[in-house]
Amino acid sequence: MKRLHVHVAVDDLDRSVGFYSTLFAAAPTVLKPDYAKWMLDDPTVNFAISARGGTAGVEHLGIQVEDASELAEVYARLDKADAPVVEEGATTCCYAKSEKSWITDPQGVVWETFLTQGESTTYGTSATIDALTAKSACGCA
Repeated sequence: MKRLHVHVAVDDLDRSVGFYSTLFAAAPTVLKPDYAKWMLDDPTVNFAISARGGTAGVEHLGIQVEDASELAEVYARLDKADAPVVEEGATTCCYAKSEKSWITDPQGVVWETFLTQGESTTYGTSATIDALTAKSACGCA
């Protein structure tokens, strides 16, 4: 099963956690001092927020897969899209270890495709997302 991923940069994590917990009628499945994530089944979404100094708003969207075969399927679709694919490979980001690639749609919206392979005790960094969001049409970085 594939899951839609939405990552929103926020100014006030505590206030946003309260808002989204009410909206989703669920507490976050991951809660850190600078990050929260809800893994929801209704709607089927990996919804994350972070307060890491970026411009508030939608940072990026994505497709999270459950196994390597689904990742290969989505990667094949990316190869057919009319945009360059940035293969990040194995990385640590958002307190998780993942295999991921990135693409930007014609309007400048950044998308990631990824397979989460485990948890991490650190947020991690992604020069790829930083570079892509800095160039996005929406102006969010």
